[in-house]
Amino acid sequence: MSKNKESKPIEMCYSASTIARYFIEKTNGSKTPMQLNKLTYIAHGWYLAIYDKPLIVEDIEAWKYGPVVPVLYYQFKMYGGNYVPYKKVDETGSIKGDEKMLLDKIIDVYGKYEGVQLSAMTHQKDTPWYRVWNSKGKNAIIPNGMIKEYYVEQGKKSSNGN
Repeated sequence: MSKNKESKPIEMCYSASTIARYFIEKTNGSKTPMQLNKLTYIAHGWYLAIYDKPLIVEDIEAWKYGPVVPVLYYQFKMYGGNYVPYKKVDETGSIKGDEKMLLDKIIDVYGKYEGVQLSAMTHQKDTPWYRVWNSKGKNAIIPNGMIKEYYVEQGKKSSNGN
């Protein structure tokens, strides 16, 4: 199979489950399914803004309670509003370097918020969820470009002290 000279190399992306498991391990199992979903979304957004490439391979959808990575919803929904228990999973060891630093920062900044608080953050007017939910409706995919644009703007606001 020949390589097209104009094609870019495939960027390293993680499964959303790997990112969520990293959050579970780093917080010793003190996160609910909603928190894991929102933290993964937020990490993905900041990663897009900073590194101009996706952190996770899965699409993010606009659901009633905000942006959702469906695979995470179905993987952890059995826990309801309870914490997802910590158990050592080898796959999180592959997260190193820039990704690890970013995920640790996400925990530091956003990890203190409850799921409903994180959901409220993602529901604000002009967020990617808000724009997609109000234009395309239930379960529509939130494009990475829109997520990136939003988090680039958030970065500009925070660096300006707003």
